[in-house]
Amino acid sequence: MRCNGNIDRRVFVKSGALALVSLGLDPIFLTRAAYAVNRAGGPAGRKKTLVCIFQRGAVDGLNMIVPHGDPLYYRERPRIAIPRPGVTGGAVDLDRHFGLHPALSPLAPLYRNGSLAVVHAVGSPDSTRSHFDAQDYMETGTPGVRSTGDGWLNRALRHAQDHADTPFRGVAIGPQLPRALRGSAPALAVENLETFGLAPSRAAIGRRPSAESASAMPTETQRAAIRDRLTAAFEELYQGSATGLVATSSEEGFEAVKMLKTANPARYQPGNGAEYPRSPLGNAMRQIAQLIKADLGTEIAFADVGGWDTHVNQGASDGQLAGRLRDFGLSLAAFAQDLGERMADVVVLTMSEFGRTVAENGNGGTDHGHATSMMVLGGGTRGGKVLGRWPTLDPAKRFEGRDLAVTTDFRDLFGEVLTRHLGAADLSAVFPGYELDRKRWLGVMG
Repeated sequence: MRCNGNIDRRVFVKSGALALVSLGLDPIFLTRAAYAVNRAGGPAGRKKTLVCIFQRGAVDGLNMIVPHGDPLYYRERPRIAIPRPGVTGGAVDLDRHFGLHPALSPLAPLYRNGSLAVVHAVGSPDSTRSHFDAQDYMETGTPGVRSTGDGWLNRALRHAQDHADTPFRGVAIGPQLPRALRGSAPALAVENLETFGLAPSRAAIGRRPSAESASAMPTETQRAAIRDRLTAAFEELYQGSATGLVATSSEEGFEAVKMLKTANPARYQPGNGAEYPRSPLGNAMRQIAQLIKADLGTEIAFADVGGWDTHVNQGASDGQLAGRLRDFGLSLAAFAQDLGERMADVVVLTMSEFGRTVAENGNGGTDHGHATSMMVLGGGTRGGKVLGRWPTLDPAKRFEGRDLAVTTDFRDLFGEVLTRHLGAADLSAVFPGYELDRKRWLGVMG
């Protein structure tokens, strides 16, 4: 296999172990090649960063951002509607028409200080109600086109005018690279920063006894020896002795591990008294904050959070959806508190593949809908507003007679954030086939 500058290369990390993968090779043994960075480059310094959070499963935007000023909302949802502001379990009022679900109350101060904006009635123009298709379209940035091979975030990285030569430009926290970050630009998928080339897995050191004796724990010397063996194994794989994979230098591919060792994530302490929820999302946001503060040149970070497909027993102020939103709100609020003044360089963009039906179903839940609500938080955000043209819940104005209509194409929102925060200049390359018109932008960014 010949290596050239156009090969899609990245490090893939799973369960604390390092695995290399390369398109076209055995997917069980190889996943992708490590991205070769400039050996003389080192950490890239402080940059603007976009953090994308995908609420997989289609979040109910009408209960997340409650249209308490629309009486049809209460007529259509007799069991699951969020009460109006001012009563027990009521929405947290935003502008006398919309309010936050009470579980999102940790985000209310961010809205009031102007750093959080909400966009309602946003989504894809494609009419699919399939999770798989809708997520794919949102991540590729090409609604209705199934043949797109790369993601819009990867294209944004590839066409950026000014970027650092670092393997940490695009990072996903999780066991696999999301569709949005796949492509020819460098990107990493990291499940746990603390074990990313820094510490051996349990499999490497053997099964430990259940803390019965301190003497059963490996010494630091033993740990160092194991790390050295893992390092050697990684470099051997990268050099191609076991896989046939060819690269210009194993040192280049291993730069990501060395850079992260310098950052020493195992000793990270959140700033400003921030406390993250002990949940997958809380852990992901904590790790993204670590990467940003380490000044490794991260331009785009990505995190997934599932569990939003609430067909049954969705709940209202309490219940299934409330629990998810509580974790969501606490995680975002802790992230903003942790970064403090660094949030001036960071924007968080939330997204979901579609919304849910206006009317509740017979199982106390909601079914697959169309438009939903998204949030933009952080530096340069013109917050303190609910943006987007509200189509109302009038049955005559619903999509297919049942759903909140889309009045803002998600590409207009994403394009505005890319341009005004990351300085993207060629949106036609990021969203091919779509004519982005700044006149449709909502003014979500200053």
